[in-house]
Amino acid sequence: MSLKKKIILGLAVILIGIQFFQPLRNQSDEVPATHIEKVYSVPQNVNAILAQSCYDCHSNNTSYPWYSRIQPGAWYLAEHIKKGKEELNFSEFGEYSARKQRSKLRAMSGQIKDGEMPLSSYTLIHRNAILSEEDKQILMKWFGAMEDSIK
Repeated sequence: MSLKKKIILGLAVILIGIQFFQPLRNQSDEVPATHIEKVYSVPQNVNAILAQSCYDCHSNNTSYPWYSRIQPGAWYLAEHIKKGKEELNFSEFGEYSARKQRSKLRAMSGQIKDGEMPLSSYTLIHRNAILSEEDKQILMKWFGAMEDSIK
């Protein structure tokens, strides 16, 4: 067997082998009492936008696509979700102090206004997560109102 064939065979074995090492999944059947939907009155239109464009990376319940079980992509996805939840977790929003909640609402509004969120790497594959101008206005208006209402 030639060196080229051995290298290809070795890579194939490695790619098949790593498929057996799957990261933990970010899924939960329950909505905790600390979820933003339970802590605050979230209008249906705002909730629909958040669920469509934000919750996969910023909550405790990700809706995984078919490719999420293929390595090494699954590891990348798991790390991306972990970092997203460290920055903002809607499932734990009620645990944040009032100051942190206001800060997060202000930051979300700014990131949406500047086109930083949702990430282009996410919307490249998840085209339905792209925010329209109307969606952006709805979210920024609600975030502003929420920020003003938190004492």
